[in-house]
Amino acid sequence: MELLGILLPLGLLMYFAFRGITLLLLAPVMAVFAVVLSGGLSPLAAFTQIFMINTADFILAFFPLFFLGAIFGKLMDDSGSAESIARWVIGKLGMGNAMLAVVICCAVLTYGGVSLFVVAFAIFPIASALFRDAAVPKRLIPGAIALGAFTFTMSALPGTPAIQNAIPMPYFGTTAFAAPGLGIIAAIMMFGLGMLWLNHRASAALATGEGYGNHDDGLPEPDTVMRAQAQNEGFDVNEIEATEDTRNLPPFILAIAPIVIVVLVNFLFVEFVVPQLETAYLAEPLFGATSIEAVRGVWAIVVALTASILFLILSNFRRFPDIRETLNKGADAAVLPIFNTASLVGFGGVIAALPAFGEITDGLMSLSDGNPLVSVAMSVTTLSALTGSASGGMSIALDALGSTFVAMANATGTSLEAMHRVTSVASGALDALPHNGAVITVLGIAKLTHKDSYLDIFVTAVIVPFIALVAIIVLANLFGGF
Repeated sequence: MELLGILLPLGLLMYFAFRGITLLLLAPVMAVFAVVLSGGLSPLAAFTQIFMINTADFILAFFPLFFLGAIFGKLMDDSGSAESIARWVIGKLGMGNAMLAVVICCAVLTYGGVSLFVVAFAIFPIASALFRDAAVPKRLIPGAIALGAFTFTMSALPGTPAIQNAIPMPYFGTTAFAAPGLGIIAAIMMFGLGMLWLNHRASAALATGEGYGNHDDGLPEPDTVMRAQAQNEGFDVNEIEATEDTRNLPPFILAIAPIVIVVLVNFLFVEFVVPQLETAYLAEPLFGATSIEAVRGVWAIVVALTASILFLILSNFRRFPDIRETLNKGADAAVLPIFNTASLVGFGGVIAALPAFGEITDGLMSLSDGNPLVSVAMSVTTLSALTGSASGGMSIALDALGSTFVAMANATGTSLEAMHRVTSVASGALDALPHNGAVITVLGIAKLTHKDSYLDIFVTAVIVPFIALVAIIVLANLFGGF
């Protein structure tokens, strides 16, 4: 009965999230339901003292990243910089490389910090025109967007400001550039294997003369379910609502500069500024009795995004139809996503407090045979798959077991940088299952069904990342974090 108290609420959370009900409502209701089913805890105490405290702790730690990331994405969209980058890449690669062009466009934008949903809405009209001209089936577009937007740039490439790369930092005392060698290897594997699959599928379709197909390619307005799924996955619909574009696009150099600034300032701050700072005061209770190792990664991304936002505003001021509206919508777009993700963390905190969770943890630890890299990978992939959220699953695992993973790593001499990279890649290895919010929303944008396109998403965003995860675990066990 105790195990049912965990599995049934998780199953219901998956089902209702798939049906488009917001996690802001689902997470607390299912947390209390789990307590009632399991017994042993006061439902009111579990809600106010466990759920709410875990939720608040996540918001406290990561709100700056959600806030600045949402503003940055909105500025990139409204300034025309995202579209300018996409058109430049496509112009250079040509119509004969439609698949590669779409993947690279999505990768460049998401690596720079532009949200998946901004990218999907911006790239889909261009992708549909490219695929139609190249006689590539439309059903392959979601797989191409998935490969470019929520695989290697989300979790593997060092320096990405994606929240999936930021969440492990305070737990392991690492930065966004943790284990760059492992990250680059994982990224190359994801990109290479994903492109092999998509090109194989395109070639097979060409051989049979399938062509693009007869489709309505008008960009849909986000409906109620798509809005809910976008918010569940960590983005607000305010970020993706289409606006009439009557302005001139910025030149490519100006458009790409904010992305370069994000990565470069992030790196320079960690490597050269932080070592020069006097940070002993962080140990005082006023500042949470923390250390620079726990906050330097978040600080670096905050500084990098702030610098890029200021550059975007100053260099594109005349291109914004209404800069005040852009900033307001960007700021508003941060609120629901972080509360939804934080609610998942609160749900995970309640689940972790139930007696049966200890049995699940012991089972996972025994299967890993004491290997901390395998332990963290199994925990994160399992919870990301169940919740359909990379950030949510990772947060639940680290919030419940983060100190255990660190202790295991220290006891076995395992690099914490390797732990960070394995954790990040693991979060994106099994999250893109059919109930995942990003999957549902991208299919909605393309006006396609799971039957039409999910196989390609499954291969590029589940099987391929899982292969890369296994590879870097083996490499990290052999050579450590590098």
